[in-house]
Amino acid sequence: MQRNRLRLETSPYLLQHADNPVDWYPWGEEALGLAEREHKPILLSVGYSACHWCHVMAHESFEDPEIAALMNQWFVNIKVDREERPDLDKIYQVAQQLITRQNGGWPLTMFLTPHDQQPFFGGTYFPKHPRQGMPGFGDILARVADYFRDHEDDIRRQSAQLALAFERLMPGPPHGDVALGTAPLEAARRALEDSFDSRYGGFGRAPKFPHPAGIERCLRHWRATSGATGPDLKALYLATLTLTRMAEGGLYDQLGGGFSRYSVDDFWMIPHFEKMLYDNAQLLHTYACAALATGEALFARIAGETADWVIRDMRGALGGFYSSLDADSEGHEGKFYVWTRAEVQGLLTPAEYAVFAPRFGLDRDANFEGQWHLRVCEPPSDESTSAMIDAARAKLLAARNHRVWPARDEKVLTSWNALTIKGLAVAGRVLQRPDLIDAASAAVDFIRHTLWRDGRLLATYKDGRAHLPAYLDDYVFLADALLELLQSRWRSSDLDFARELLDVLLAKFQDVKNGGFYFTASDHDRLIHRSKTFSDDSVPSGNGVAASVLCKLGYLLAETRYLDAAERTLKAAAALTLEYPQAHMSLLNALEDFLASMQIVIIRGTAADGERWARELSAVYAPTRMVFAVPEDAPGLPPALAAKPASGAVTAYVCRGMTCGAPLTDLRELARRLAVDVVRPPGV
Repeated sequence: MQRNRLRLETSPYLLQHADNPVDWYPWGEEALGLAEREHKPILLSVGYSACHWCHVMAHESFEDPEIAALMNQWFVNIKVDREERPDLDKIYQVAQQLITRQNGGWPLTMFLTPHDQQPFFGGTYFPKHPRQGMPGFGDILARVADYFRDHEDDIRRQSAQLALAFERLMPGPPHGDVALGTAPLEAARRALEDSFDSRYGGFGRAPKFPHPAGIERCLRHWRATSGATGPDLKALYLATLTLTRMAEGGLYDQLGGGFSRYSVDDFWMIPHFEKMLYDNAQLLHTYACAALATGEALFARIAGETADWVIRDMRGALGGFYSSLDADSEGHEGKFYVWTRAEVQGLLTPAEYAVFAPRFGLDRDANFEGQWHLRVCEPPSDESTSAMIDAARAKLLAARNHRVWPARDEKVLTSWNALTIKGLAVAGRVLQRPDLIDAASAAVDFIRHTLWRDGRLLATYKDGRAHLPAYLDDYVFLADALLELLQSRWRSSDLDFARELLDVLLAKFQDVKNGGFYFTASDHDRLIHRSKTFSDDSVPSGNGVAASVLCKLGYLLAETRYLDAAERTLKAAAALTLEYPQAHMSLLNALEDFLASMQIVIIRGTAADGERWARELSAVYAPTRMVFAVPEDAPGLPPALAAKPASGAVTAYVCRGMTCGAPLTDLRELARRLAVDVVRPPGV
């Protein structure tokens, strides 16, 4: 079989299309040069390996010889993995929405001019034959080819208008001297309650996404008001009900741990079954924080099981974490996860089935195409029942592991690994599990050895090959993760790495004139637009995380360059965070960090004593506090830390912003100064 040029790529998504009769190219000079020389429009197809409708369009159209012949005749065909090239995906998703006035998504299908890659028509999924009001893909190809041939002047005019539209979407400079205040935080609190589902938890209606940033904002708002006469218990309720309903629903894998992408219903019962590393990394962090904040055993269990799933099913031999599990197996979505009653009865004893069935809904009507997808319907009656249910879960998981697995995308993405490192570091600290901190440290070492080259990050790794220049998210997510890991276990090399990352960030990504950071570096491939966005999407905003980590590291190291860049970013985004607070949760967290000036506790002494003190102080949820146990023999400390030595015994320094108090050598006195309860909440 003749294979196309995708055969040389590392992306599993691109390799899935290497045997198509379509003459696919990856994005690059070869394809772009061919389009220009032959004056052929570009057909750009963007997707990812776990995307169900990407598979459908591939089977219907890209594997069809007749459709492929039309594509090859009229177009230069470029296939892009949106997880490897989020720079391209961001640009052309926006273009699709501007051109069609419809929501974007995947697969993304765009038609571009051959000389300057300007989009002139597009959409998402197109069926092979006309269906449900959608034209057939073959008809689309013919009409687009004709339009390009006959209307090039119109296309040039549209391209000019589109370029202006992109410029208008760019955030402008802040107006006047912007005063940063708490108004956006209050607006976010109101917006979250307005969109809250008071019965089933979550924000908005089906399809329901987890929105970990919104949950964290509720927890942080409750914590910020907890010292007042009227703590905002409603904010805590918004978070805890949502976390409970998600953990009990089918969104959560009740056997193997980990969360699917979203729920197709309001009840969190039936998910879209793909499992993404970035979702689970963020939810691991959120459940660990909720366990710390509330002492709720359920949240601690879910955090632990999610971490176990990440390490068991998503970690490569070298320590990096894979990207996703597909929704489909054996050609059917969800087949790997669902059960018949007979299967479950055949695996369990009668006594086990008697408690398992009502717990997970097997005594009710089937909920997924005549079969059962497990979700919690009843609580266990006592400890013995719980033990029996856990034994039954283990039996079913062992049996499920012998099924045909969903495909796993085994590329390692720097940004998603950084989110995972952060989640593991926090969960390891909260759950007192050194194995999770070990896994986080190993992932950092993997990134530094394989994806850090000549003082710059690379974005992706697979099969021994690291490539593609890294993006804003890669740099700031990793710096943020390193700060969390340093609070769980000090390694001076991790602090050095974080500083190197932020120095590249300021040198290559910063918008010095208007504030904030571009998504691509100044020496990145030239594209039709250089994106700079402040809003969150399925991952936190790179600008939001940048502002937060610059603030934290700025105060830790007394580095005014970092603090100034954080403040400029927050001021550049101030109008947006006030007008659309729910779309900018990461920036709101950074704003809170900045306004609070961050409380930083530096503990010096032997490694064992310092870690013991840090465990006590970290047993309380305090999102605007950082606690670092820096061993007295730690090498290469920067001046701001080297100036805080141990004084013959374990010594703590408490700083707020740029001001530090007198050193303390008594843990009880330190706890009183911090005005926290050092007793671990029950259940954690």
